Amino acid sequence: MGGLDDYIEEHIDAEPDYLHRLWRATNLRLLNGRMASGHQQGRLLRMLVRMIRPQTVLEVGTFSGYSALCLAEGLPEGGHVWTFEVDDELEDFTRPWIDGSPWADRITFAIGDAVEEAPRLGVAFDMAFIDGDKRRYVEIYEMTMTVVKKGGFIVADNTLWDGHVVDPAYDHDHQTQGIRRFNDHIASDGRVEKVILPLRDGLTLMRKK
Repeated sequence: MGGLDDYIEEHIDAEPDYLHRLWRATNLRLLNGRMASGHQQGRLLRMLVRMIRPQTVLEVGTFSGYSALCLAEGLPEGGHVWTFEVDDELEDFTRPWIDGSPWADRITFAIGDAVEEAPRLGVAFDMAFIDGDKRRYVEIYEMTMTVVKKGGFIVADNTLWDGHVVDPAYDHDHQTQGIRRFNDHIASDGRVEKVILPLRDGLTLMRKK
């Protein structure tokens, strides 16, 4: 971690101990542990929830549960997060961390494809966080648009993809191609207002008109 990242983390809210332990366990026990949101992004997600004050939040891509916990941490009274993870091999790691957290009663964690399962919930969502398979981002986004309310917010993670989106060396990488397709799709989509934040790996914030 660079000096600027260290400086930022010294000047924002501290990472809760439970989340820090989860982050450490994620990096020790899971491949690609860096996929967990981490301190800076986790505090941003909580802040966005505090600002938007959603009652219903959809997350696509649970991984180790870090971002779901941050979303749930910021919820107002009665708010709830539904989070979907397509990789069933993660369940044995993730479910105990969610169920043992201080925010367990605010989270429904399901193994399954959110593109198929989320619309079946019959829930109109105030906010969604997209962090699933980068190759399917456009498909996931289009599903999300059907379940998020007008005036609701969608946040997409990893939209700068370590800078690979502008690096010709990654022109044949399928995940980079998926992120580029998504970014181009959003740029021309008049149904949403949008802005990209260059935090960590890139976050795109959208508001459904």
